[in-house]
Amino acid sequence: MKKLEKLKYGDSIGIFSPSCPVSNFNTYAKAKKYLENKGYKIVEGNLTKKSDYYRSGSIKERVEELNCLIRNPNIKCIMSTIGGMNSNSLLPYIDYESFIQNPKIVIGYSDVTAILLGIYAQTGISTFYGPPVAEEFWEDTLLADEVYGNFENLLVKDRTIPYEISSKEWKTINKGKVKGRLIGGNVDTILGFWGSKYMPNIKEGDILFIEDEGSAFNLERNFSFLKVNGILDKISGIILSKHELYDDHKTGRKPYEILLEVLNDESLPIIADFHSCHNRPMVMPIGCHIEMDSINKKITLLEDYFG
Repeated sequence: MKKLEKLKYGDSIGIFSPSCPVSNFNTYAKAKKYLENKGYKIVEGNLTKKSDYYRSGSIKERVEELNCLIRNPNIKCIMSTIGGMNSNSLLPYIDYESFIQNPKIVIGYSDVTAILLGIYAQTGISTFYGPPVAEEFWEDTLLADEVYGNFENLLVKDRTIPYEISSKEWKTINKGKVKGRLIGGNVDTILGFWGSKYMPNIKEGDILFIEDEGSAFNLERNFSFLKVNGILDKISGIILSKHELYDDHKTGRKPYEILLEVLNDESLPIIADFHSCHNRPMVMPIGCHIEMDSINKKITLLEDYFG
């Protein structure tokens, strides 16, 4: 795995909009100011304040915005403004060769799963599931500090490997301690490029990270998609995000209970209520080998993605 360069205070962070336009400029402005106050220079992509109805621009415009940031040697980190539904449209046109020559930290969540997994599949370089810029958690100072604290620990500060992350708020569903490559993201988004060369092959022993929104019937469909494609039979453990705006349709069933039914009560180690996306997004390195300890609610990074 080719190593990345650690982010430093004073570095330039490029902002791109691969799908939806920024709709809440108040939140975006607060987040931009927050990051600038931390010492970073914010370089806006040319679609940051533009809109083409449901998207920030045409496919050509959106991928060119991203490619310009990839090709810019002064940009050390690229963050999405927000998610959406159409990041998969960019996958055939991303300049992966330039990324290999000049790798940099890429961060996004939800629909940006397509970009993160596509870059990792085509380059072998880790990308990062984490906070976008124009989301509401930046409006709460305490929450912003928590989100940024994880960002700083994983991408900026000096640390030793192995490096542990833990939380008493996570739930142990099935007990176990396993090691494997971390892979996954938003399953709804993965459906849009499954089977293509932009989806990394999920291997025996991988640890699957799952993030989704929506209702009970949507989760059952997505979990069953993973089951019928043999993914749940290959992996060694599951990290299940705390789902935002979840509707149990009066069943009283939690997301992990739907997952257990799809698994047919197989005793796969599971951590649930993991803070990863729309609620309190943590930075997670895609492609990095980790140890998942569901007994002690602990995740340990076993390799460094920085050179």
